Order: sequence, then C-alpha cells, then structure tokens
Amino acid sequence: METPSRDNLIAAAIRATDHACAPYSGLRVGAALATSSGKVITGANVESVSYGLTCCAERIALFKALTDGERDFEAMALVSPASPAFTPCGACRQLLVEYAANAVLWCADSRNPSVIKSFTVKELMPEALISLPNHSKSS
Repeated sequence: METPSRDNLIAAAIRATDHACAPYSGLRVGAALATSSGKVITGANVESVSYGLTCCAERIALFKALTDGERDFEAMALVSPASPAFTPCGACRQLLVEYAANAVLWCADSRNPSVIKSFTVKELMPEALISLPNHSKSS
C-alpha cells in the first residue's frame, strides 16, 4: 500500500471533524494518521466539562492506531476551524515524538484547506523527552 497524499490525508482529517464531540468550544478538530503500510487512522477531539479530561484529535488518532497494533507512521494531517491552523498542544507533541518521530505533520484550516503549514514532528519537539531507547520503531 502507498502512503496517502497530503491532500487525501487532509481530506480524511476534515471528514473526521464530523465525529468531534465539542459541546463546549464548538471547535471541531480532526486528525488523520498515515501508517507506513498506507492505512489511514482518523480521530476527532472529545471535550469534557472537566477540561483536563478533554482529548485532542491527534491523540485520539494515535491511540486508535497504537491499540490496533500500528507502530510505523509516515504523516499526520491536523485540521481545525482556525486561521492560522492549530498545531499540536504539548501533550500531543510529546506523544507524537515518542511514537511517530519521523512523521511529517500538515496543519490546515478546515474551512480553507489549501493553506497548509508543514512540519516534521522532530521540528515541533527538538529537545523531546524520550526515556526508552527502543520505545518505538519510529524513533
């Protein structure tokens, strides 16, 4: 299987926003994570009235992929109804650097997905905390 294109991954992330649970902020965020085998795993944000229990779209996608046995990731698209588009929070950055350190990340405004910011996960977390040398195949 071939890794999905940037535009296809962004489109998958936009579709994922339909499943967001955002009753407090109203901000529907979607993520799509591409594995090295070409699978696409999506996630959307889930909010809680207890703010600390809220989970970001990118963590949802990553957790779904990991619990399905995926370990090698090529790219992630993250879309949000904001300009400039959201980038991952600190918690998401830490988990991405632990499990998808070599992935590229594309961030776009879900209302205007042609404006895309591109990063590598390592660029977002240049001095990341990694405790286990063989923690993941992607580090």
